[in-house]
Amino acid sequence: MIAIGCDHGGYRLKEEIKRYLEEKNINYIDCGCMNEERVDYPNIARDVALAVQSGKADKGILICRSGLGMSIVANKFKGIRSTPCYDEETAKFSRLHNDSNVLTLGADYVSVNEAICILRMWIATEFEGGRHKERVEIIEEIENENMK
Repeated sequence: MIAIGCDHGGYRLKEEIKRYLEEKNINYIDCGCMNEERVDYPNIARDVALAVQSGKADKGILICRSGLGMSIVANKFKGIRSTPCYDEETAKFSRLHNDSNVLTLGADYVSVNEAICILRMWIATEFEGGRHKERVEIIEEIENENMK
């Protein structure tokens, strides 16, 4: 299950990604927004992060114009490792080394085709573990110290 959300700047790309998910029979929860009317992106990012954090969704996708603001908000939630990705390589390593559980896309920086390629790579790549698992555990320790 994937939780997906966007602001008004990412709405069109979100709709294309939803079509792709449907074609691939990947279940998703649409956390908004539902049109191109102005919304505050932190609220959408919160909803996606909470869906992943609670286990309602296994992974999340956030889309805004740059991919940065949404990622900042999502990373405020314990257990969320949100990574803005702009190509297949960043998507691959966000999963392989960082066990990213929320993909953030910048609609102003990637085409629909690029976004689908990024998403495909992100979904297909498994966390490598090993020394990277130790590093993710350090991240979790830092969260535990600082996120009360």
